[in-house]
Amino acid sequence: MKLLVIEDNPDIVANLFAYLEPMGYQLDVARNGLGGLAQAAAGSYDAIVLDLTLPGLDGLDVARRLRKDFRRPTPILMLTARDTIADKVNGFENGADDYLVKPFSLVELEIRLKALMRRSHGLQLSAAVSYADVNFDPDTLEATRAGKPLQLTPTGYKLLAALLREAPKLVRREDLEREVWGNDPPDSDALRTHIHALRAALDKPFPVPLLKTHPGIGYRLVSPDA
Repeated sequence: MKLLVIEDNPDIVANLFAYLEPMGYQLDVARNGLGGLAQAAAGSYDAIVLDLTLPGLDGLDVARRLRKDFRRPTPILMLTARDTIADKVNGFENGADDYLVKPFSLVELEIRLKALMRRSHGLQLSAAVSYADVNFDPDTLEATRAGKPLQLTPTGYKLLAALLREAPKLVRREDLEREVWGNDPPDSDALRTHIHALRAALDKPFPVPLLKTHPGIGYRLVSPDA
């Protein structure tokens, strides 16, 4: 497994190397945001460990530009001391797939990395799907609405694919969690924050929303013509 660590704290970098390298991980390191963005855009990595507070370019900008400018779907695990729901939503909306608050356990970090990589590889297991004016091809990771590209995270792509396959039927929360995370369910806020980020990409730029929430039950896509 090849990882890119974008982190300016030498102690954290040293700990990651000491823990992950003996397990067979290959690590590249960038010490600032601009260097990390360049390496992430040019290289091929299984996942990226990204600090939020970086010199030159902060982690949110790195993630956002990696998704929008370079269209890289590489899973991103964001590290930060900011732990509010608003902070997590902001991270997910800008391209993060998971969020780990400092100080963190190295064991938990590796477990989350493995789950991210499993979910990312799972994107290749389904056929192209569409509903209303939305299309998603998992082979190319191209999602569009009304012909306009949608910039999503790997988790966002999986949520969209699951909703498209069942549309316009309701998809229950527990089924979406199982689809995305399998037997590795996250904390209770993770699905809500990822749905929030999906809605921001899928509905906010368009005059008519498609993603409907059934509070406490689940979500579905509803065509304006339905």
